[in-house]
Amino acid sequence: MDSKLLLAPLIGLVSGILSGLLGIGGGIIMVPAFIFLLHKDAKVAVASSLGIIIPTAIVGVLRHHQNNYVDWRLVGSVVALAMVGGYYGAWLAQKLSSRAIEICFGLLMIAVGIKMLWPKAV
Repeated sequence: MDSKLLLAPLIGLVSGILSGLLGIGGGIIMVPAFIFLLHKDAKVAVASSLGIIIPTAIVGVLRHHQNNYVDWRLVGSVVALAMVGGYYGAWLAQKLSSRAIEICFGLLMIAVGIKMLWPKAV
């Protein structure tokens, strides 16, 4: 087994905890970890993250549902078009270079970080 893959379970644990706690994990934790720690191509990192986040999201949402924290009306109003967007986002990822995906990801992280730190700035 590749020694770098020994990091994979730890990446899974950290992203799972952050996913359940903050609703993040797939893209924010796993994609950079897969690229920088496991040296995966950006396209492989994104696609693998999506496959991992499905079961993570299921167990997280079930646990939050037990505490009545899930707004099912909100979920219902977003899910259909989010699925369409996911399909076309994956299509677009095939068209872009891995470097372009990394740049888009980095810019998104910067924009979200600024908005979180300075809510009135953006």
